[in-house]
Amino acid sequence: MSQDNTPKTQAPAETAASNSEDAIRAEAASAPETCADAAVSDLAARIAALEQKNAELQDNWLRAKAETENVRRRAQEEIAKAHKFGIEKFAGELLAVKDSLEAALASEKQTADNLRGGVELTLKQLISAFEKSALKEINPLGGKFDPHLHQAIQMVASDSEANTIVQVLQKGCLIAERVLRPAMVLVSSGKAD
Repeated sequence: MSQDNTPKTQAPAETAASNSEDAIRAEAASAPETCADAAVSDLAARIAALEQKNAELQDNWLRAKAETENVRRRAQEEIAKAHKFGIEKFAGELLAVKDSLEAALASEKQTADNLRGGVELTLKQLISAFEKSALKEINPLGGKFDPHLHQAIQMVASDSEANTIVQVLQKGCLIAERVLRPAMVLVSSGKAD
């Protein structure tokens, strides 16, 4: 009889152990699903955050691109205006010269002295207009020949040193330190023997 009692007392313990193992297995089986669900929701949150950041970056990029295009367009418009109206100041200065020449031609009773005086004043106005527009005259008489500023028309024998400018046929002109027209000159080939 004692044998009958032993299995009966062990059966409830085995049942409890069996129930606890089933609970652990059920928990373990549901744990991967819970971990997987957490990982999926975490990844979904990260994807959503990255999509939002991507949208922000794309918006910023489009705005920067539009701003760059606007700056480029404005710069082109200003360059076009500078080309179109860049001569406006110089043209305004030349109007005074034109007015002086017209006034000289309109006068019927001109003497040679009056005409010469008027031409000299008009020339001063023209020189003033050139100076205001950064035009400088190149008059290199007696100086050394510089091929960047001068155009030698002929080499002539003279008492001057070689490569010295002995005669200026046409004055040159610089505009803001850039040669607009080189001076046409005669250059010494050295002292004549």
